Amino acid sequence: MHTVAVLALATVVPFDLSTPIEVFTRVTLPGGRPAYRVRVCAAEPFVDAGAFTVRAHWGLAELAGADTIVLPGCTDLATPVPDDVLTALRKAAADGTRIASICSGAFILAATGLLDGLRATTHWLAAPALAAGHPEIEVDPDVLYVDNGQLLTSAGAAAGLDLCLHLVRRDHGSAVAAQAARLSVMPLEREGGQAQFIVGDRYPTPRGSALEPVLRWMDDNAERDLTLEDIAARANTSTRTLNRRFREQTGTTPLRWLLRARIRRAQYLLESTTHPVDRIARQVGFGSPTAFRDQFKRVVGTSPGAYRSAFRGSGP
Repeated sequence: MHTVAVLALATVVPFDLSTPIEVFTRVTLPGGRPAYRVRVCAAEPFVDAGAFTVRAHWGLAELAGADTIVLPGCTDLATPVPDDVLTALRKAAADGTRIASICSGAFILAATGLLDGLRATTHWLAAPALAAGHPEIEVDPDVLYVDNGQLLTSAGAAAGLDLCLHLVRRDHGSAVAAQAARLSVMPLEREGGQAQFIVGDRYPTPRGSALEPVLRWMDDNAERDLTLEDIAARANTSTRTLNRRFREQTGTTPLRWLLRARIRRAQYLLESTTHPVDRIARQVGFGSPTAFRDQFKRVVGTSPGAYRSAFRGSGP
């Protein structure tokens, strides 16, 4: 039987902790046999989860015997990961154990150094902080999860469900995973593939960054046909230096940041107006409605029309 160890650290996010427990304890194989044995592990017997306290029956030593380790998110990203936890995770990875993170659990995995040189994701709101703190990681804020084989990361709390179902499918095939999805009242693959829905007023910007003025200028002028040279001139630097600074401080490129600013503006218009999609395409700076639809679906994971149907309120 496959053993899943769920690691609980201080100020663990309750939903992130319960997600793998709920998913993996319900998975059954043909004949009704359980597919997974789940263990909640912690450095201390009791862990504060905010709304409740977790009693962990297993310590860090249990990680060594697990086939998969799941790292739930923590509410305080500034809290250092204890050295004994980092040591246990590195040892488990060296022994071939699969490690997956949910939401801000990516910061725990990043602290081990195991993600260096790899692509990873986390909640879109925390992505700039992950990229700034770990520039050696290619942070992709546009996906629900990233599968690097042994190491996997997922986005927000709901994306943790997608990741757990993906692991079940990897381990036992689509039929078993589909049954697990039905028990979780989830589609095995959500509409939108692996793309996150970007929410919030604007793409997150690093507070106090030297790039902040140009980022705000780009956001205010997203509808213009801006080139990399235009942005570099505004920042009073070369295009090469601009690209380097963007990757260091935002985890992406200037033109990709601009694309997301345009998409975010389009989302707002889709949510709050009845403007036709073709008009919105022009308003947010796309050369053609076709290009807008293609880029919107690539970034958001669904069509503008489907997004409007899902998210438009009862406003004007």
